Amino acid sequence: MSAPANEPKRGRFWLVLIPVLVFAGLALLFWKGLSGKPNEIPSALINKPAPPFVLNAVPGLNAPGFSGDDLRTGQVSVVTVWASWCAPCRIEHPLLSEIAKRTDVTLIGINYKDEPENAVRFLGTLGQPFAAVGADRDGRIAVDWGVYGVPETFVVDGAGIIRYKHIGPLSPEAIAGKLNDEIEKAKTPLPAGG
Repeated sequence: MSAPANEPKRGRFWLVLIPVLVFAGLALLFWKGLSGKPNEIPSALINKPAPPFVLNAVPGLNAPGFSGDDLRTGQVSVVTVWASWCAPCRIEHPLLSEIAKRTDVTLIGINYKDEPENAVRFLGTLGQPFAAVGADRDGRIAVDWGVYGVPETFVVDGAGIIRYKHIGPLSPEAIAGKLNDEIEKAKTPLPAGG
């Protein structure tokens, strides 16, 4: 008679165990998906022209806005998408100031979903390294560029072709390694047909 009394307990055991197993499976799936290198997510825009756009200057900032035409001047551009509310942007900012000192690239900023006065205050405090800064108040241009979040940095060759995308904040190691390599590669035009 004790066997039938154990049957409901065993049934309840499986009812409790099923959600635990489902949770463990989902946790493993998410961990596997998030454990990659997020700054190496491929971009569909690599070796394609930068999307056409016009960005007005950030009001109150002593820097011009820019357009896609400004990326086709024959010089390699490093385009950074940033915002004053972005903590990693603050951390990487001194590195951008170093890139701005280079004579072989032009540093350009896309100010993403930011209030102009906050952007002006941010650059006033940390320094204004950009040759041009466009205000992307609604984030539409960043979407066209395939931006996942800020900061993101692009290397654009002198013909306006996006040659490299770095997701996340730059580090000294990323600049000394991959970013510098991609800048050097971008100095050589792509063969006809990309």
